[in-house]
Amino acid sequence: MSTDPAASAEAVVDQPLRVQFEAFLDEHRGALDRCLDGLTEEQARRSLVSSRTTLLGLVKHAAFVEKVWFDEAVTCRPRAEIGIPATPDESFVLDDADTIATVRRAHRAACEASRRATSSLGLDDLVHGNRRGPLPLRWVYLHVLRELARHCGHADILREQLLDE
Repeated sequence: MSTDPAASAEAVVDQPLRVQFEAFLDEHRGALDRCLDGLTEEQARRSLVSSRTTLLGLVKHAAFVEKVWFDEAVTCRPRAEIGIPATPDESFVLDDADTIATVRRAHRAACEASRRATSSLGLDDLVHGNRRGPLPLRWVYLHVLRELARHCGHADILREQLLDE
């Protein structure tokens, strides 16, 4: 995955809705990836809030989100089979093997897999692997966009705190 979206959100104003959704998703995916730019491993892992949230953990969690919504929900495979944690909270936990490079690689691979998984689906097609029941892909795109936007805001604040030290 390139960390730069193929088309910026501003460039797709007159494009079909699917293209617009994907441009917005890719902008936010790229922003989360870039939150790790220029950081040391220690900075990326540093906890600045009482939760498990760290910059590296946010990107690791974003890979989890991709797999929940574009693997589990689309393919109906269980999380254990996909190889992801059972809960969102667990997805922030960093292992010793988690580095900026490995987490970025996993996130980029998850984003690319998401694109492939949805490439043949229409916005009104239903995905059946979510606990809420069948959901249109349009809703899934909006939900993931909302989650990524929140996490981009979290990342901005954490990064600002780290760089101001």
